[in-house]
Amino acid sequence: MTQPFLPLTARSRAESHRASTPLELFFDLCFVVAVSQAGSELVHAVAGGHAGQGVLNYAMIFFAVWWAWMNFTWFASAYDNDDVLYRVVTLLQIAGVLVLAAGVPRAFEDHDFLVVYLGYVVMRLALASQWLRAAHHAVDPAERTMCLRYAAGVALVQTGWIGLLLVPEQARGWVFLVMAVAEMSVPPFAERAAPSTWHPHHIAERYGLFTIIVLGETVAAATVAVQTGVVEHDALGEVLPIALGGLLLVFAAWWIYFVVPAHTRLTSSREGFLWGYGHYVIFASAAAVGAGLEIAVEHVVGKAHLSPTAAAASVTVPAALYLLSVWLLHARHFKVGTAQRLVLPVAALAVLLCSFAGRWAVLAAGLVAAATVAVGTTLAARGPAGTGPAARGPAGSGAAGTGPAGSG
Repeated sequence: MTQPFLPLTARSRAESHRASTPLELFFDLCFVVAVSQAGSELVHAVAGGHAGQGVLNYAMIFFAVWWAWMNFTWFASAYDNDDVLYRVVTLLQIAGVLVLAAGVPRAFEDHDFLVVYLGYVVMRLALASQWLRAAHHAVDPAERTMCLRYAAGVALVQTGWIGLLLVPEQARGWVFLVMAVAEMSVPPFAERAAPSTWHPHHIAERYGLFTIIVLGETVAAATVAVQTGVVEHDALGEVLPIALGGLLLVFAAWWIYFVVPAHTRLTSSREGFLWGYGHYVIFASAAAVGAGLEIAVEHVVGKAHLSPTAAAASVTVPAALYLLSVWLLHARHFKVGTAQRLVLPVAALAVLLCSFAGRWAVLAAGLVAAATVAVGTTLAARGPAGTGPAARGPAGSGAAGTGPAGSG
């Protein structure tokens, strides 16, 4: 039975069998609502000939969603006590992301970020209150200092985001850039006093689960697009290659991400920050593939006024970014030999070149992604990386995945 109030004290990093809680899973599912909204509006913007502004708005909205999700995830890994007050504050953060999601259409169409800003502030101030509570219960002075720095930093940075509401539209990109850097500077500054006790296995599982959810959203978006193309426009022949290519891309994206035990890279706060921050590109590109598939379908049925190359690039560019970012963050550390190390970078380049394959571009990209998995798996089975314990992954690595190191 859940207790009304418990001390919000740091959990042990050595805690065994640490897994995601039902509240964390519910948190993820609600956050994907905002991801879905951002993807839908990106489709409308690009299909309507406003690709530059659409991509910028998507980057800003996705940053707000990802950063709030990431901050909660790392805090919960260190301090989740699952009492009533903790649950209520977490549900308040969920309410904030739903408010943010409601403001996404207005942000894209009217360039009005007021509702997005209000939802973001609700999420961030709720988290600041959690840090204050953790500071209140901290026994170690260094830990208390860390918690207070987090609370102050999170609260202070929110004032800077008001610039998105006040500055001219052409300057908003610069405001976003400055404030994003300010937000990402808070954790390194706070943890100079003492590192938070986040759990490597738990963090790897949480990121893996969110990757699955984002890929699932991509599948859902692509399915709706294919249904529209087939049912409303009777364009089965044109849509089928896109559907097949998109399916292969998503399957390969899942395989490549989970083939290595990601938690083994999380050995320090510095590694954790680099790994965690880098997932902005992984999550955003994975979600953007779904938007790209919608754009590709709208192009073949005549609803998007784009060139064939531009329509194909809406899929191939985020797919290539996904492959490259997964390789940079953790896949490359498990490779042995030049051939294994080059599989993903070469695949990313090949996927980009598929942009020039006309109506077969998405299918070609999907086939390249499938071939990447096949080649990587074969190289791992033949080479030393396929036989050692590092390649197979330690038992119980959970959502971080196990398998041959070269197959991604």
